[in-house]
Amino acid sequence: MKRLWGSLAVNALLIVAGALAIAPLLWMVSVSLMRPGEADSFPPPLVPGEPSLAAYRELFAHQGMGRYFANSLVLACAATVLSLGFNVTAGYAFAKLRFAGRDLIFQLLLGALVIPGQVAMIPLFLMLKGMGLVNNFGGVLIPAAAGVFGIFLVRQYALSIPDELLEAARVDGAGEFRIFRSIVLPVLTPIMVTLATFTFLASWNDFMWPLIVLGDDKLYTLPVALASLSREHVQDAELMMAGAVVTVAPVLVLFVALQRYYIRGLLAGSVKG
Repeated sequence: MKRLWGSLAVNALLIVAGALAIAPLLWMVSVSLMRPGEADSFPPPLVPGEPSLAAYRELFAHQGMGRYFANSLVLACAATVLSLGFNVTAGYAFAKLRFAGRDLIFQLLLGALVIPGQVAMIPLFLMLKGMGLVNNFGGVLIPAAAGVFGIFLVRQYALSIPDELLEAARVDGAGEFRIFRSIVLPVLTPIMVTLATFTFLASWNDFMWPLIVLGDDKLYTLPVALASLSREHVQDAELMMAGAVVTVAPVLVLFVALQRYYIRGLLAGSVKG
């Protein structure tokens, strides 16, 4: 009986915690469907009296939200592809290929993890400015192309690949590229899905770096555009909540859809590494 009551108490606490976590999201969606000014009434209604898409029409028809959505989508997809290309190859190299200074270089990379990203923003900005990459998408993509965490994640997973399997392929005459394409990539698929998910979410939600690099408002991403919109329409709660829904909904759907895959990749990597 004590076990039953304990289980009920834990489940009740989890339900309450889940309700508290999801309540702001439901309120955001509810307000976005209200008519202009409806959310400013007192007491504020919990649900719209007459659901309306007026705020969404205003966003896409007059506030250029379609352009900003496309900018975010292009940048997030490109950053994900570049991250997979660089991090997967580098992680595999650090795990299975032998070259001079491999361990020292990897230790230096791990040391860079303790350095806050904000410290490197000014020198990185000056480097990109010298290369002519400020105020274009290239300045946003280059820092996202490779990351120490992504290299570490892939390396730890790639350590689980048996050396005997790779040596057998070399004895059979397979080149390194064919080994990587035919043997390594299929094995690394779970961690690649994990890395792709993390990279896409990070790029989509990134606010600070696009704000620094992109000066032209036509190049704004959704988070930057939403912050800019808040300065002009701070009193328009319905419009702001509609912008928040447009920003949050795609990554939330992606998170839920791929949750089991990247959790499996993380757990497998932690066990095999």
